[in-house]
Amino acid sequence: MPKDATEKTPMLTRAESEVMQVLWRSESATVHDVVEQMPRPVAYTTALTILRILEQKGYVRHEPHPDGGRAHVYRPMHAVAKVQQRHARDLVDRLFGGRAESLVVGLLEDEAWTRGELESLKSEIEARLKAEGRSAEPVREPRPRAKSSKPHG
Repeated sequence: MPKDATEKTPMLTRAESEVMQVLWRSESATVHDVVEQMPRPVAYTTALTILRILEQKGYVRHEPHPDGGRAHVYRPMHAVAKVQQRHARDLVDRLFGGRAESLVVGLLEDEAWTRGELESLKSEIEARLKAEGRSAEPVREPRPRAKSSKPHG
């Protein structure tokens, strides 16, 4: 398996993301469990189809239900944080030209933030600045920026 198999998996659709949220919350689930916990109504066959697609994409695996019978238990194969990180990077690359700052500023302007959430973000930024200040090297190498399609001039 590659160093980070998450990098090899295709992006999730909205419906696939909803099913993965159920699996990450519960750590494992049958098709019936998924149907019951979905944020919107879905048919059993729809949930089963999505789980099969997620398995083909490498996001889930299934095993026989421990109680026997025909049911299977589905489990996520990747940690939620890794998948979120990869999808966020993809979003930044595709829609913000590789500039994470543009996404963050947009979120700061458009979202309703509590004082506590803003203080938490401030603490994260200050910790990052402090860590970078101790070293001449950046904490993490910046990713190459997507090339702009804007004409120069």
